Amino acid sequence: MPRVMEQFAKRGLIPARWHSSLGGRDGDTLTIDLQIEMPAPALVERIAACLRQIVEVEAVLVSRKRVAGDR
Repeated sequence: MPRVMEQFAKRGLIPARWHSSLGGRDGDTLTIDLQIEMPAPALVERIAACLRQIVEVEAVLVSRKRVAGDR
């Protein structure tokens, strides 16, 4: 978790929500779900790319929450 949080902290960003849980067959799979308001799509992709380079990270999924008035 510290390596994940580092990617946001070094950019001065704080997730609005953070949920982590252990799962998998042996209870050794850590799943982290976080929400953060990001100022630019390019920054989102840069952080996602950095997260994908962390050893033992299997997947990084990014989604955008639509707000009324978004196109």
